[in-house]
Amino acid sequence: METHFSKKRLFTLLVLTAGLAACANVRAPVRSDPWEGMNRAMFEFNDTVDRAALQPVARVYHRTLPQGVRTRVSNFFSNLGDVPVMANYLLQGQWAFSAESLMRIAINTLFGVGGLFDVAQEVGLPKRRTDFGLTFGRYGIPAGPYLVLPLLGPSTVRDTAGTFFDYSANPVSYVNPALLSYGLYGVRMISARAALLQAGNLLSEAALDKYSFVRNAYLQRRAYFSGAHNRNGPPRDEDEGASSSGSVAAPPAEQHIPSQQMIPPHIMPQIHLGW
Repeated sequence: METHFSKKRLFTLLVLTAGLAACANVRAPVRSDPWEGMNRAMFEFNDTVDRAALQPVARVYHRTLPQGVRTRVSNFFSNLGDVPVMANYLLQGQWAFSAESLMRIAINTLFGVGGLFDVAQEVGLPKRRTDFGLTFGRYGIPAGPYLVLPLLGPSTVRDTAGTFFDYSANPVSYVNPALLSYGLYGVRMISARAALLQAGNLLSEAALDKYSFVRNAYLQRRAYFSGAHNRNGPPRDEDEGASSSGSVAAPPAEQHIPSQQMIPPHIMPQIHLGW
């Protein structure tokens, strides 16, 4: 009887300890992240899927294919991603950038063997970045609360709505049969993950709390791009380092990183963007 009672007390103690540990993970409420408990749970789910599935496949992909082939695959999907980029610039009233994106598509498709080679970059047409979330922001729609999406990772309410439009504007979504379309999106995700294999290790070493680190980095980055779009037009790829300069107001952060390239795709979504 006493042994049973001791076991019961031990079990209760373990449950209370686990509960306190879970509560400790949710720090003082952040105004931009009112759903932190739910978001942390989704973050852990995404991280588990990444470590169990995405990382192993990406490592095989990286070891099997030479660098030249991996670059061609990345260029191919980047060229397709310029279609929603062009559409967003058009909706934002950025006529010059929309025309530039159209020229990139034409040049890379015709002279870059269907986009396998980024010829446009060589002739002075840099890759630019935008999406429907930024388009909504240009028309005054607030970002809304921070939200972690299954598999796609960090977002906001506004960016989540933009995700569906970006998906619809991407040519891959209209490939038939649907199974082939899903397969192409899968290859795109693996290609992006393979390019960032070392990022996960850097993130683990740099952050005491990976969730807060990623959230702050994402919100800072989106604030930077929103500010850049509203002031001087969209930045180019080579301008990304400016996102840590503090030239554009961003949410308070405990840690700072300059670029999306520091974060794996499962926690810094790329798949739904034309990036």
